[in-house]
Amino acid sequence: MADIVHGATGAQGSPVLSALIAAGHTAIAAVRRPEAVPAGIAARQVDLASADSLTSTYEGADGVFVHLPMGAPEAAAAQARAVVEAVTRAHPGRVVISTSGQIIDQPDSPLQAPTDSPIMTLIDGVTASGVPTAVVAPRLYLENLLLPVVLGPVREEGVLRYPLPASFPVSWSSHLDVAEVVARLLTDASPTTGTVGVGHLPGLTGPDLAAAFSSRLGREVRFEGITPEAFGELITPLFGPAAAPVVDLYRALNAQDGSTIAEGSSAQELLGLRPRPIGQWLEDLAVS
Repeated sequence: MADIVHGATGAQGSPVLSALIAAGHTAIAAVRRPEAVPAGIAARQVDLASADSLTSTYEGADGVFVHLPMGAPEAAAAQARAVVEAVTRAHPGRVVISTSGQIIDQPDSPLQAPTDSPIMTLIDGVTASGVPTAVVAPRLYLENLLLPVVLGPVREEGVLRYPLPASFPVSWSSHLDVAEVVARLLTDASPTTGTVGVGHLPGLTGPDLAAAFSSRLGREVRFEGITPEAFGELITPLFGPAAAPVVDLYRALNAQDGSTIAEGSSAQELLGLRPRPIGQWLEDLAVS
């Protein structure tokens, strides 16, 4: 028996795979290209849009970790439907879904994912299958701060530029923090179900982030809020058309008072797991 980890060579799945293996659990990387998986790690080639491919992979599994890759909404919707059908047919021991930062737990917020969105199709369908299901719900990823257009000015100018107001609180988390929560949810003797928020509480502001970078780099770093449009100009050379929805996200965030998880459904409250301090995260990733 083993846990199936989707996207095991990517930013989200790779640390989950590592966390499970480090804890002594059997994990199988579910990927498009098994040759990309490091030697010594079990891998299965899967088509995330094929219910038959996924069903054969999920059968007999202790648990499944899945998230929807970035891409066209039509592709994500097809993948969500395939996962739902496969979980319903194969009935693995449990499923953990990552929202990848999409808002699914604030129904009164304009940022809440629509009920017909791919992520809600995935969550609602898997939950309805009767398989114990947990939904890991982070907000913004700290890894965003490592983009060259963000980290470069931090190193060269001592300025952390990001498209949020300085006083805007965010429940930031790293992929490592999310992986710890996912691994716990997959392996706890008694399954936790429902939404589990991941991120700092209280939320961290821009100056909080700048102070952590300052301490790590040994130089003064200040935070400077920039417009979503200015951020879009910086990231478009990196991401091309995929930059447009990122700009839209930050426009929407700028219309809010913050982006924080609820304490009652947080990993801190439900699992006793806290995200690592920003300084520790910078050290873990050897940022210098």
